[in-house]
Amino acid sequence: MSDYRVIADRVAEDIAASRLRPGDRLPPQRIFAYERGIAVSTASRVYAELGRRGLVTGEVGRGTYVRSAMGRPLPGFVEPPASAVDLERIYSILPGQEQILSEIVARALRTEAIGATLAPVAAAGTGSARSIAACFLARRGWNPDPARMLFTGNGRQGVAAAMAAIAPPGERLGVEALTYPVVKGMAARLGITLVPIAMDGEGLCPDALAQAHRTAPLRGLYFQPSLHNPLGITMGAARRGAIAACIERLGLVAIEDAIYGFLGDQIPVAALAPDRVILVDSLSKRIAPGLTLGFVACPPGLTDRIAMTLRSGGWGATGLPFHVGLRLIEEGEAERLGRAKRADAAARQALAREALHGLDIRGDPGAYHLWLDLPETWRAETYANAAARLGIAVTPASAFAVQPGHAPNAVRLALASPTEAILVTALGSLRQLALNADDRGLE
Repeated sequence: MSDYRVIADRVAEDIAASRLRPGDRLPPQRIFAYERGIAVSTASRVYAELGRRGLVTGEVGRGTYVRSAMGRPLPGFVEPPASAVDLERIYSILPGQEQILSEIVARALRTEAIGATLAPVAAAGTGSARSIAACFLARRGWNPDPARMLFTGNGRQGVAAAMAAIAPPGERLGVEALTYPVVKGMAARLGITLVPIAMDGEGLCPDALAQAHRTAPLRGLYFQPSLHNPLGITMGAARRGAIAACIERLGLVAIEDAIYGFLGDQIPVAALAPDRVILVDSLSKRIAPGLTLGFVACPPGLTDRIAMTLRSGGWGATGLPFHVGLRLIEEGEAERLGRAKRADAAARQALAREALHGLDIRGDPGAYHLWLDLPETWRAETYANAAARLGIAVTPASAFAVQPGHAPNAVRLALASPTEAILVTALGSLRQLALNADDRGLE
């Protein structure tokens, strides 16, 4: 039997019938192949298909485990439980922020002003809007051209439009081996194959990118050089220069996700390769996910194509967030909130590192999230389930792994949402859980 989908169906039937239970380990792929008289490459496709269906999860060096008889969605694609301490979603609402926003929204809703918010918003906005956005996004060494600024509903929509513009269905897009989970869903819906690129302590490795392109040509690259999600690491200046030189040499177009860039002061890769990099940013982290506006700074020659993709995909900005977002920028509130959140993120990182002392953690000291490598007494998904029983929502590494079966034994902790007191208490509970695995550990 060589059709991997038929074999995957049979394994799925065993899971549904509880002949294979959640937590059971599947045999290594070579043994699976030998037992069924199939090629190892076919076994690999079976395991990948089971992972795609959400039936199994894999961790590097630990094997492939049954996830659920019902094939529930991967972590990162579902909302945390309402009762949980939310260490899964990364967003921050600072004390007093609601008052600032309510006053600005109220002014936009006055009778004499509301008419402007009711009209459709073009992908390119208006000339004044482009100038406001370009000035706001400018940072050390980078001044985007207002003529090449576009607007979206949020950062996710900007990334989706950029992906669709540079990689037609069936094409390959390079991406960090651990990446933002929503990008995996976007690629699946757009028919784009994601190719995982190896990383090190600074993020994406340029040599690995070049090797992947030599193996089979890529149409482009999506990456996060600043406060990478989930690892929280930030590229230094030399690595940014090496990535810029690499994409120039390979002739690739890159999508730089700068959503967390305001928490640092690094020069964007877009400044180093302006003809090759699409930079995507938004107000969702600076302001709030429910009142956001996305920005796409395009390279020469791609503005019209991305604008067309925005329109056809329905990813454009809408009236009220567009006008309120621009007003927040013009009045300086977006910049002030960004500075306040930068201080808040650094303070929460310091609290987290103290609360988790003795554990293996990593990430930028200015990030709103960190990466916890678990002791060998735990598997990441088992740990996440045990944390959920304590009322704490965390995200296991499998949610971020591009290639099924290549997730490290780790979880991401988002630090932004709870109060500091609740955060410290929750992290203390997670530390005790990590250090005191009993029957909740390896299963």
